[in-house]
Amino acid sequence: MMKLSRRHVLAAGSTGAVAALAGTAACSDPGADGAATEDLDPSADVTISVGDQPTEDKPEELAAFNERVGEFEAANGNITLEPTAEVWEAQTFQAKLAGGTLPTVMGVSLTYSYELIENGQLPDMTPYLEELELLDELNPLALDNVKDDDGNVYTIPTGLFSVGIAYNRDIFEQAGLDPDTPPATWDEVRSFAQQIKAAVPGVTPYAQMTTNNTGGWMLTTMTYSNGGRIQDDAGTESVMGEETIAALQLLHDMRWVDDTMGREFLYDQEGVRQAFAGGTIGMVLQAPDAYNTLVRDYDFDPAHFGIGQLPQGGSGNNGTLTGGTLKLFDAKATPNQLLAAAKWIKFYEFDKFYDEAAALADAESNAAEGNPVGLPGLPPVSQEIYDRYLGWIEPHINVPLEQFASYTSSTLELIAEPPAGTQQTYAALDPVVQQILTDEGADIAQAVADATEVLNGIIEQAAR
Repeated sequence: MMKLSRRHVLAAGSTGAVAALAGTAACSDPGADGAATEDLDPSADVTISVGDQPTEDKPEELAAFNERVGEFEAANGNITLEPTAEVWEAQTFQAKLAGGTLPTVMGVSLTYSYELIENGQLPDMTPYLEELELLDELNPLALDNVKDDDGNVYTIPTGLFSVGIAYNRDIFEQAGLDPDTPPATWDEVRSFAQQIKAAVPGVTPYAQMTTNNTGGWMLTTMTYSNGGRIQDDAGTESVMGEETIAALQLLHDMRWVDDTMGREFLYDQEGVRQAFAGGTIGMVLQAPDAYNTLVRDYDFDPAHFGIGQLPQGGSGNNGTLTGGTLKLFDAKATPNQLLAAAKWIKFYEFDKFYDEAAALADAESNAAEGNPVGLPGLPPVSQEIYDRYLGWIEPHINVPLEQFASYTSSTLELIAEPPAGTQQTYAALDPVVQQILTDEGADIAQAVADATEVLNGIIEQAAR
């Protein structure tokens, strides 16, 4: 199994402009003060808004979500939920957070946790989680990333992941490659891509995400795989060097020398998954949750999905990037609203781990709807509780676990995302990747040097 290391396994920074963060912290203080002084009444009538409601173009998911809302309200007569389709988007999050327009609770990237805590923008959720007896049963590796130095917990982590390489098993077979043996090194990625190009016309052998912060995200991942870092562990300076240059040189050579990257160089996460689902991409960096999106949303044939651990460069066994999701709570909410929001998250995200009937009902429902059941990943609860849950749902697991074997058997170190200005860092690196893929004569070393200067400015701003 994968091993995790470092105090903040997923330690992350803000993804917003410092001005927006400062403004939000200021408007968050009244709520935080109120939470410290207002008495908590678990039976008080309360209304909260909850994000992440599926949109109308996904009627089955919307119906299932609304059914759960009804079940929750029936079991908690004093709580009224107001669902909203608000979801996390890196480009708009800061403005909405600063403007106070986000729901009482919603899912966001775990990269926000550290700096939002540091800036006093999150409510202390410790008393509410203790009231619900959740703290002792959550995954301690995840909780380490949502605590302050005193051990207070500010959000609820609901998932962890690490990046691997997804590939189309059918394309591998057509190219004469073993679909059970994904590339383990970047040299193999390059040679596999060349073999796919020669044997499977009309397919992009290897695709790279480059937009909406995904270019910087994957460049960071590739840097880690080569043994390097984007920032030092403390987030005080950019330390990009030869490992980042090597990653960009590989992309340059695959694009301009081998011609194995197709003609689309402005992919984001959604775009690349749509193309992959269409059978036009051989390999792309992804986490296992890609399977869920591909199969459920795009009718991708499960038999064609494969995923392996992140290919390694340099001396090998360098590691891969890890991240996750958390539930963000409104710092201006009242204590009664925060308790209600925590109750909703416990009900919606965690009940299946503690209640066999709920676990079976959830698994049966997902299986009946064709959704993946038993998708590999790092659980939000303790391993003991998760193993019990897997035992409950074993008859309904419909994910071809053997096709995840290279990923789930990985022993690579899981490395935290850059700790300062994480999403800003990724955004600043997007154009670097784009430049290398669209300008054959680009000076890679100079591009990295210029980006280092930009990142140091971002880090300096984040420290203010």
